[in-house]
Amino acid sequence: MKRVYIKEEACMGCGLCEVYCRLEHAASKDIIKALKRETPGAVPRVQVQRKAPLSFALQCRHCDEPYCVYSCLTGALQREPESGIVLVDTDKCMGCWTCVLSCPFGVIRQDAERGTITKCDLCYSSGIPACVVHCPNEALVYTECESPVSTE
Repeated sequence: MKRVYIKEEACMGCGLCEVYCRLEHAASKDIIKALKRETPGAVPRVQVQRKAPLSFALQCRHCDEPYCVYSCLTGALQREPESGIVLVDTDKCMGCWTCVLSCPFGVIRQDAERGTITKCDLCYSSGIPACVVHCPNEALVYTECESPVSTE
């Protein structure tokens, strides 16, 4: 399965991955509207952690054993069978936050405006994650996984 990996030494913490993630998931696909005018606004599914001296982008790892999927009370979180991507159906999500608590990486976020959760979907409908495409230092790499991501 393809996953996004971070090259911490190349990340400068600029936050463009967050901006382009938000734009990719915005209704308008217009940067000004997406960042300032849309209500409810698009929530970035990637978060830049700025911890001196390093910065790094943090997003869903689409675990082989996804505790978030196992803990979801409504079935809103499911693994897409062909790609292995863990996707959220916001129509099914009731905002109980059980998945937020069960994620060992802390990458599932509450979308308070919608009363649901949000998480990285690897830009499933676009093919290549927007954060990877627009990273100016190529700090984010979208590549096949050589070893499974373990939650243990």
